[in-house]
Amino acid sequence: MVISAEPLIYGLIFISIIVLVEGIYLTVFGKSISLNNRVNRRLEMLEKGVGREQVLEQLRKEMGQHMKSRSIPIYSILAEKAQKANIAFTPPQLMIMMAVLAMVAFIGLTFGTSASLAIRAILAVIMGVGGVYVWVNNKAKKRLALIAEQLPDAVELMVRSLRVGHPFSSALAIVANEVPDPLASEMGVISDEAAYGRDVGEALKSMAERLDMQDLRFLAVAVTIQQTSGGNLAEILDGLAKVIRSRFKLFRRVRAITAEAKWSGMFLSVFPLGALIMINVIQPNYYDDVKDTPAFIPAALVVAGFLVANVFVMRKLVNIKV
Repeated sequence: MVISAEPLIYGLIFISIIVLVEGIYLTVFGKSISLNNRVNRRLEMLEKGVGREQVLEQLRKEMGQHMKSRSIPIYSILAEKAQKANIAFTPPQLMIMMAVLAMVAFIGLTFGTSASLAIRAILAVIMGVGGVYVWVNNKAKKRLALIAEQLPDAVELMVRSLRVGHPFSSALAIVANEVPDPLASEMGVISDEAAYGRDVGEALKSMAERLDMQDLRFLAVAVTIQQTSGGNLAEILDGLAKVIRSRFKLFRRVRAITAEAKWSGMFLSVFPLGALIMINVIQPNYYDDVKDTPAFIPAALVVAGFLVANVFVMRKLVNIKV
């Protein structure tokens, strides 16, 4: 039994697809679209001379365009993730991206492997769609994590602004100008919407539902209650900032505690595959005596099933909600 290099080629092509998506994205929209950019995208657009109303319209379009297209069969699998990641590509552009990447993957498979035409076509489609999905999913996770990390500081900045006499709309504008993306552009949109007459509590609630974040729901409820029944909003938000920061610290602590279990599960899943590769490299004929027996294929399928089950069970055990 001789080990084949084709699985490695498949993996390299798939990784290349993901890197290519990121490269195209940054090339089209520039560095301002990057999550770690210190100057938020809204301010950069305003500094280029784009009107405030046009900036608001552009950002609102990007924030809501993906869920409007979730009725498209293929696009529905990543519409929610693309919305949370706030992907600036439009749904048609992402669909075209999938098709182009599938063609690139097909060319790579044609020159790099000896698979049949049907297998190459199927794998190319899977890599094109799967590569975009993995990229969007990673973007969504990173963006939501950054917003959760920035939120306590943003709420505390609102508290300080309210205590020196600024109205809440001005506090939102200060947050939009002072904190980096991704939270800055989100707050900037709310500030602009409030300036054009939209209810702030409603705008915050809409953002919380769009991003599906519990801490933002707390903020929206606190602002709505203060608007309807009155009270000291600065004190309310100060307590909310402490709660959010405590939840964030607890979440980090849970991640640290479960890190060992996560890596153990990953190791237990990857080690049998690594051992199989090493055995084939060191002793290529190791399985020759049993590979033609009737029990070999069923036994291999059972082992593969246990490995897949191990991944899901370990992920379930360490997925602790905070």
